[in-house]
Amino acid sequence: MKFTAIAATCLSLVSRVLGESNVAASSSKVILPAAFKPPQVFKNANLVHVISLEKNYAKESINVLIENISPKSQDEYFLPFTSDQMERVGGIEVKDRKDASVSGFVVEAVEFDRTSDTQYYRIRLPAPLPAKGQQTLGISFYYLNSFKPLPAAIQQSDKQYLVYDFSAYCQSAYPTSKQKTEVKLPSSDIPDYTKIAASGETKESPQKQGSKLTYGPFPEVPAGAASPAKVRYEFTKPVTHVSQLERDIEVSHWGGNVAFEERYTLYNHGANLSALFNRVKWAQSQYFNPQSYALKEMKFPLRVGSKDAYFTDAIGNVSTSRFRSNKREALLELKPRYPVFGGWKYPFTIGWNADAKNFLRKKSSDTYLLNVPFLEGPKQPEGIAFEQVQVRVLLPEGAENVRFHTTVPESSITDFTVDLQKTYLDTIGRTVLTIKARNLVDDVRDRDLIVSYDYTFAASLRKPLIVFSSMMTVFIGMWAISKVDVRFSTK
Repeated sequence: MKFTAIAATCLSLVSRVLGESNVAASSSKVILPAAFKPPQVFKNANLVHVISLEKNYAKESINVLIENISPKSQDEYFLPFTSDQMERVGGIEVKDRKDASVSGFVVEAVEFDRTSDTQYYRIRLPAPLPAKGQQTLGISFYYLNSFKPLPAAIQQSDKQYLVYDFSAYCQSAYPTSKQKTEVKLPSSDIPDYTKIAASGETKESPQKQGSKLTYGPFPEVPAGAASPAKVRYEFTKPVTHVSQLERDIEVSHWGGNVAFEERYTLYNHGANLSALFNRVKWAQSQYFNPQSYALKEMKFPLRVGSKDAYFTDAIGNVSTSRFRSNKREALLELKPRYPVFGGWKYPFTIGWNADAKNFLRKKSSDTYLLNVPFLEGPKQPEGIAFEQVQVRVLLPEGAENVRFHTTVPESSITDFTVDLQKTYLDTIGRTVLTIKARNLVDDVRDRDLIVSYDYTFAASLRKPLIVFSSMMTVFIGMWAISKVDVRFSTK
């Protein structure tokens, strides 16, 4: 299928239409009465809760068979979180586990009582579920800032252990007939974990199989039930966390170029050093390359055809980088000026250029479609989390009627605006689409951002006419000055 056909299909789903001037995003929260409680119209017939701790963020998946136990059709399913979890959760997506073609699930945060420790996300089903009807939902989301190193400070060559708190019962606003919780870990080195009373034929809970713990199955769990648990496991890898990512995408029609620049504020949320950093010991250890919880290198896979890559930090250009670009790949490999241990910070900037023909298509005489990744970033085996993300798309001067669609989970998009920003030789300024998101992870890298905008032929001539008229003004001014007689009169 051609790019324009795909883009047109995506854009037909766009519910956000942005104007030419400043547009502020309306709140995605649903306002409900302070005394709100989810109506008990559903029952979880069977639920499997999977917690994956294999990367430096927690990924949770809930596969649940819901049943409508009310006499009327229902289309609102509520997902509970604590107030603390609401600040750290992101990337909520819902799918039909039995039929992948079903789409149209809408996920919205509910605001009803800010003092309550329990908050909700509302999942609106694509079609109302009739009485006694069943549907299998696949719900997935992420938690950032979820781990605590224990011990909190270690030697630079020690193993690192993390602690994660969770509930052996999956949080649910509805009663559950049968459920179990699986905890997947990066290794079988699990010195501590919570044990709870077994039920049924299970002799002990959890059951440990290699690097996986299984709690349950549990019969007849009431709505809102919780069973606090924690696990401590070995994770001698960097806990890479980006508190702020600013990503700029600058489109040039006349230059036939799309310029990318990303500014990172990066932290390692792992264990702190219990003693001063030993540079000699670190250099010696690199000869046999042991596993370390310090971040020492990053790899950025870019789109094929990328060029002119650069890597800078607060001091200036960083020479410890390597860029490979050929017909099959484009890879930027870089090493920070110093190994980033737990509690350390490293702000840096990368950038590159690419041919506009790889991202930009003309839909009609005056309408253009730009298809770029919403998020790229490093691709690390241990993963990477992004707390705050700002994506700015700088369109040509005179671009108007801007619309966008992204496959990033809508629940993570917090705001978007369209503004004007003046740069070199501008008259009214370039059109800038700014999208803000929060709590994203590297699993959503390379998700599409499709931007549609109108750019007339007259608007495209604005820049060269300004340059031409400016040069002509300079030449005419110089000619006029040369004709002025500044000699002293002889009379």
